[in-house]
Amino acid sequence: MSEQKIEYPYLPAGREILLVPLENQFMQEAKKAQAELSNELLNPTGAVVVKDGKIIGRGGNLAGLPFKKWQLFHKNVFCVRRFFKIKTGTKYWTCPGCAKNKNHAEARAARDAAKNPDSSGADLYLYGHWWCCEPCWNEMIKCGIKNVYLLENATEIFARKK
Repeated sequence: MSEQKIEYPYLPAGREILLVPLENQFMQEAKKAQAELSNELLNPTGAVVVKDGKIIGRGGNLAGLPFKKWQLFHKNVFCVRRFFKIKTGTKYWTCPGCAKNKNHAEARAARDAAKNPDSSGADLYLYGHWWCCEPCWNEMIKCGIKNVYLLENATEIFARKK
């Protein structure tokens, strides 16, 4: 695992984000969750929750728009949040094309893991993004998730170009 200082848009007090290589078996599973569970075209993400070496939760983000044609329009032509220069990680409700935070991969994986008798102390691996928004952190903390792991160089790989 590597560590590098990154300025995240949101990080709760007392929490940190850890980085792992793509070869990590659970990062591979998060990548698989992205491919299988996400229908979002703009920023597809996948997450797995791991406890004691076993996956206890999976999630992929879901788009607000149900049809691929609308999602392509949102991705390539017009997004309300981009148009109004809304700060990243906030006000998902303003754009029908953006995945609402309850449908982010982290939140969905955390809720899936919470179905287990004890998800406290579990870790979350996220593929497809370079940080977690406040509502997702709140959901993960509520479910007892301890650490969040992202892909090494996720800021370079997944950050949207302005």
